[in-house]
Amino acid sequence: MVQYAWLIPLVPVAAFVLIVAFGRRLPGQGAYVAIAGMLASLVMSIGIALQWFVFGGSNVGLYNHSVSWMPVGNTNINMGFSVDSLTAVMLIVVTVVASMVMIYSIGYMHGDKRYPRYFSYLSLFSAAMLALVIANNILLMFMAWELVGLTSYLLIGFWFEKPSAMRAAKKAFLVTRVGDVGFMAGMMLLFITTGTMNLFGSEGAFEHIATHPSQMNALVHVGPWAIPLVGLIGLLLFCGAVGKSAQFPLHVWLPDAMEGPTPVSALIHAATMVAAGVYLVARMYPVYLSDPSHIALTVVAYVGAFTALFAASIGIAQNDIKKVLAYSTVSQLGYMIMSLGVFGYVAAIFHLMTHAFFKAQLFLGSGSVIHGTGTQDMREMGGLKKKMPVTYWTFLISTLSLCGIPFVTAGGWSKEEILTVAYHTNPVVFWAGVLGAFTTSFYMFRLVYMTFHGEPRDHKIHAHESPKVMLVPLIILAFLAIFAGYVGTPFHNSFEHNMAPVLGEQFEGILEHNLDMIPHGFFMPVFLIGTFAALLGIFFATLIWKWHVIKIEKLEPAFGWLAKIVENKYYIDEIYQATIIRGLMLAAALLYWFDKWVIDYVIVNGVGYMSLVLARAWWWIDRNIVDGLVNLAGWITGTLGRGLRYVQTGVTQQYVFLLVVAMVIISLVFVAGNYSEVSWIPPITGFFH
Repeated sequence: MVQYAWLIPLVPVAAFVLIVAFGRRLPGQGAYVAIAGMLASLVMSIGIALQWFVFGGSNVGLYNHSVSWMPVGNTNINMGFSVDSLTAVMLIVVTVVASMVMIYSIGYMHGDKRYPRYFSYLSLFSAAMLALVIANNILLMFMAWELVGLTSYLLIGFWFEKPSAMRAAKKAFLVTRVGDVGFMAGMMLLFITTGTMNLFGSEGAFEHIATHPSQMNALVHVGPWAIPLVGLIGLLLFCGAVGKSAQFPLHVWLPDAMEGPTPVSALIHAATMVAAGVYLVARMYPVYLSDPSHIALTVVAYVGAFTALFAASIGIAQNDIKKVLAYSTVSQLGYMIMSLGVFGYVAAIFHLMTHAFFKAQLFLGSGSVIHGTGTQDMREMGGLKKKMPVTYWTFLISTLSLCGIPFVTAGGWSKEEILTVAYHTNPVVFWAGVLGAFTTSFYMFRLVYMTFHGEPRDHKIHAHESPKVMLVPLIILAFLAIFAGYVGTPFHNSFEHNMAPVLGEQFEGILEHNLDMIPHGFFMPVFLIGTFAALLGIFFATLIWKWHVIKIEKLEPAFGWLAKIVENKYYIDEIYQATIIRGLMLAAALLYWFDKWVIDYVIVNGVGYMSLVLARAWWWIDRNIVDGLVNLAGWITGTLGRGLRYVQTGVTQQYVFLLVVAMVIISLVFVAGNYSEVSWIPPITGFFH
């Protein structure tokens, strides 16, 4: 089955082509074609996962297949696909979530005037993400990476008639491109260093890194810092992850991207595109492990930890239900990034998988709420528990999973594993994760209480439960939010066992060396600390928004200024507007002035003026000197011609007369020469001498 993995992204591409070609003439106006294609990819992905994890495929470690693509100098760049445990997990994540989102969209997008286009975009996005996952070549990975960015731009700005959606799409596209510049630079530096774009195999980049440690650890001076070459490559590649996974300081695009349809948020901003950055760091993990100074991993850890806390604090003060989930996504992505930075490779991928399921459910659940109420503002909601029971209970299950409640949810197992790794490797990162767990529980139960509990705040809203086509994906994802984590429980951690071989023997040894101090299995202190932090956050949220023991109005005088700062997202957008954007606008204005007055007026117009002056001077020379000489030659010729025409008259009598005159003159000369003594001859003789 694994050798046909290349068909997994190809099927959604075929669905995209069919929908673009035939549109509304297809069954379900193209929706059924898109869903059928994604379900086919899901079946193939399940087959690969079963072959890999159940039937012993992971013992091989890697399936890699390449074909010759194009020659570049003396290097032949290949194109191909690879399957390992990381690929198998990501294939399941992408296809499951994409399938649920497409089915859900039948109800959510019903009646939209661009209904077929929406499903064509979903198919193309899914194909790009799947191609990114199976690519065994960093150039092919980068191409799929950029196609993911393009399709996310199209989906975020799907309702482009709304100015806010149009601006959000442009913002997402441009901000992520900033990170992609670093990704491209890292890719080129890796190619220059290793001489190949391939990642695997005896001639792949990972093998070159492992067998040439002196070359890869050579110091590169970047300003006042001296960084190992392999560490610099890791930092540049991480720039791409910072953009795609919305890490600080490039996190600003993700909350605005909520302007797109809610199913798009569930697909792109919960499970797939934003997870691509985490996947990139995990896929390139041999690069990070090869740096003996661990400078790149240290940056990864602290950026992730800071982002987790920073975004969680902003989520407390948001009133838009999708914005709360957006900042929650940024925070959880920070958890995954920070786990990778403290050698928690398996824990990061485990949390990526569980988070994809429960966060996709939360976004789809918020879409169900919006569909039933017609508003995204939680201050206008309330009392939806009775009117939307299926939405409420599935939403509550996923909320508990996000909060990391152990034993009963998948998120509890994956978050506990991240905290365990951080506890034994970096205390600062660990306590940042604990504080993040408290904050997450606090703002998520604030969302639950404001939305579903209490009495309706706006009686004009007549809420109703969503149709079954929207509820079935909610139930399936809620089921996964409970049971998907049992593959990675500390008591039977088959997930960790199957994920390790992806690194290769040489890098696996490096990882084990750095984690040899971590006890295996269940670690009670971390379990108690993490669980207490999550329950404490739920408790305080209950006191304020459920039981109203603590009145939020009484807290405003003491924390009003802080709430204002947090509500305005620490004014990061305003700071960017005042510095970077205004600086770019000023630079653009200066360049415009320089282009207009220096390039155009001085240089271009100056060259034109000088050309005109030289042309006029040349015209005068040409007219008065060159043409004058030509005219002089013509005048001389004409004058001589006019004089000679009297000799050549064509009249016989004149010719006879001239002949006689000539004979007479010749005779006189002859006589003068022989008879010079004749007295009357000398004057003539002297003349003819």
